[in-house]
Parts: sequence; structure tokens; C-alpha cells
Amino acid sequence: MSAEVNPNLSAKASPAAPPPTLRGLATRGVRVPLAFALGTSAAVVRSVPLLLLDVSTEESIVGRAYLFCYTPAGARAVAAVLAEAGEMIQGQPLHPQSIGLSLMRRYALLGVTGPVRMALSALDIALWDALAKAAGQPLAELLGAGRRAIAAYDSRGLGLMAPDRLADEARALRAAGLRALKLRLGHATLAEDLAALHAVRRAVPSDMPVMVDYNQALTPTEAVRRGLALQAEGIAWLEEPIRHDDYRGNAHVARCLDVPVQIGENFNGPEAMAEAVAAGACDLVMPDVGRIGGVTGWMQAAAMAAAHGLQMSSHLVPEVSVHLLAATPTAHWLEYVDWADALLEEPLQVVDGAVTPPDRPGLGMAWDEEKLRRLEAL
Repeated sequence: MSAEVNPNLSAKASPAAPPPTLRGLATRGVRVPLAFALGTSAAVVRSVPLLLLDVSTEESIVGRAYLFCYTPAGARAVAAVLAEAGEMIQGQPLHPQSIGLSLMRRYALLGVTGPVRMALSALDIALWDALAKAAGQPLAELLGAGRRAIAAYDSRGLGLMAPDRLADEARALRAAGLRALKLRLGHATLAEDLAALHAVRRAVPSDMPVMVDYNQALTPTEAVRRGLALQAEGIAWLEEPIRHDDYRGNAHVARCLDVPVQIGENFNGPEAMAEAVAAGACDLVMPDVGRIGGVTGWMQAAAMAAAHGLQMSSHLVPEVSVHLLAATPTAHWLEYVDWADALLEEPLQVVDGAVTPPDRPGLGMAWDEEKLRRLEAL
């Protein structure tokens, strides 16, 4: 009796399709008004400058990204670096890691930090978006992960304001369906900080996690004093209590407290995260995809977090971050803001307090040109 031959075993594997080829890139900046003004220890934010990036390819695939650029001047600086970088890499195949390494070498003398780091991060995001679209897969799946739901907390409000206003805003945010909130602190006194926290606590269910963010407002000594008082209130974490790059000071605060110390939104690439982790500067990490090095830098940071058993959350840009957290072994929380709803044809959806990466190819982002026409250009 002859054995049957499996045609799948005898056939030669089809060669993988070559990656798309970069044709050019375009940016545009817009100012998005916030539904909830955001008062922090550093400033009161009523609108946010966002920079949109489109990377076009010879195969007519467009990769997209957007960044929060802090100020209009920041957006213009990032756009200028992107325009220059685009000229350097035009015609190259879309290999994000190779392109990133090449551009970091080109910008080494200027310094891969600030607007340069943000520009290269945005470019990396858009390249990965294009690659995932070329593969016909959501980015999370291209990274080897399933499209799993990620628990999200509401970070759209609860700035520095009077307790009665905080309570009203906490109730309004709770109605959006998320099951955790972030509160900004940094009032003149600990008593005012505690009054703010108590107002929020009274307005939401007792078991709702409340994250506390000082936006680098305190000294190490004061961070320990206030942290000891706040941890007795059962906060979920203490975020950036002191200057973000004072790793020795952050390590001191973390040693003195039981509540987890959270930092990371200002990590300048995975190298900074490695330095912070080595110093014991935090119990939790939350990189910003626009500062950690885009998708490539995030995945390097995720491997580091997994190796050290550190839970990893995101900072802003939830449309990108949800894909990356789905591929992060120690994924913790997605920071949710709705800023990009003003740009997108299909905004993220919150279901049962969580967000799942869309099933569309790439990041699943498409600009809504009618919405964009209604926004102030930068």
C-alpha cells in the first residue's frame, strides 16, 4: 500500500513578500480642546497640540502615527526633524529597527532626546503600522500577541481644583464606564491633597482604584511624608512624586513606602529605563511610546520589564499603546484619554472597563478629514 503524500509537505514554502518601500512622509499639527481641563502641578492644560504623521509607500500603503507634543513649538520642532529624517531614508525598505539605528547614528551629535527622540519614535510607530497593514494584521497580532482586552483607567481630568469640583468631575468620569481614575495632586499642603483625595473617594465606589500623580512636584523628603499619609488611604500608586530623572531620590522614596512608586513617561529610550530599574527607582513602569522609541523601543522595554518582574502600564496615545500592552508580558493598565477622538474615523471603544485592539490592519487608525477641518491648525 503506497503512502499518501501531504502536498503541504512537498511544496516549497512561498517566499515572504518584501517589505514596502518608503516614498515620503507628511505631518500636520492640530490643537484639540479638552472636555476636562487638566490642572497639574506644572500647568493648567485646556487644549493639547497633537502632531499627525503619514508615511507613504510605493505600494500605496500609508502608515500613521500621532504624538502629544506638549506645546505648539514642540510640535513644530518634531515636524522639522521628521521632514529632515524623511529625506534621509526615502526609498529604503520599511525595516523599522534598521532605519531607527541608522537615524540615531545620524543624530548622535545633536542628541537623541527631546524632539529628536519623539520624531524617531513617531516614525517607528508609523513604519510598524505600515508593515502590519501590508501583512493584513492588527499590530498586536504582527507582534505575536492576541487581541486581548487591557484594563484602562480614566486620565482625562481630576486636576488641581477645589474638592467639590473634583467630586463632580469624578462622578462625570465614572459615567464613561472605566473602573479606575487618576487624580493629580501637588497642592500647597498635605491637608489640601488629602481633602482632594477624600472628595474623589466619596464620589466613586470604595473599591475603585485611584492612581495619584504629583507631576514631579515634591522633594524626596516631602514625597516620603505625603506618601506615608496617602498610602494609608489605599491609593493604587504614587506617580512621579519627584523629579523624574532623580533615580537615587526615587529609589529612596520607593524604599520608604509600601505604596508602589510609578515612573516612566519621561524615559528617554530603553536605556533610561534600564538605568532607573538598576537604581531601584520604581516599583512600576509606564513608558510613553513617543519617548521610549516607538514600537521598537517599547518592545525592548517590555522585555526588560518582564525580565525584572515589573508591571508595565502606558502613558497616553492609547490607540497605539493598547496594541503594545497586548504584546507585553507584564501588562498592567492602559492610560485612557479621548484626545484622538477628535481626529479618528473610528475612536477606541471602552467595554466593561477595558479596551481591546481593533481588528483592523495595523493600528486601525484612519484620520477623519471632516473632523480635522474643524480643528485649529498649528
